[in-house]
Amino acid sequence: MFAKIEAILYAAGEDGVDLVNLAQILGLSVAAMRQQMDAFIAKLTADADSGLCCRLAGEKYYLLTKPETAATLRQYFQGPPATGLSQAALEVLAIIAYKQPVTRIEIDEIRGVQSSGSLQTLVTRQLVGEAGRLDAPGRPIMYATTPEFLDYFGLKHLSDLPPLPETGTAPADPEDLFSQEPLFTDSGETENKDE
Repeated sequence: MFAKIEAILYAAGEDGVDLVNLAQILGLSVAAMRQQMDAFIAKLTADADSGLCCRLAGEKYYLLTKPETAATLRQYFQGPPATGLSQAALEVLAIIAYKQPVTRIEIDEIRGVQSSGSLQTLVTRQLVGEAGRLDAPGRPIMYATTPEFLDYFGLKHLSDLPPLPETGTAPADPEDLFSQEPLFTDSGETENKDE
């Protein structure tokens, strides 16, 4: 049961999951789910070999890193973005770059999977940032690329991004869209890669 709880909370990311939803997903009563969550929290707290903990905030449960790992995580996130981006992070970054400003829900709909973890990585690395809120129920945050994004990929303007493939052609690999090679010369003219 604990593995399922952990998997659900991990997938939920920063959105968290409320007790009723957990109970429905796992086919338990709310009272039984509360007992399971209390035991799950105690297990993670007591496990010195785990860097994770579970917290109840408001009405939702969240899977978090333990406070004692803060210094290590700070050191990790202060490292240069050049440590690499996962395939999922590159997909999210490509969507934001071409459709900005865009909400996390819109990103999830395009990808077909939950994107909060990758999005948080991109925000932490300052490649994307908040660009206001959508005037819709819940006022979701809209995301856009940052000046650090342009600098990281050697772009002067968003217009320097390579064009998207035509509809009906094979989708471009996100790594190709963000190759480390500059797309322009010092004069600002586009380079001809075939020369």
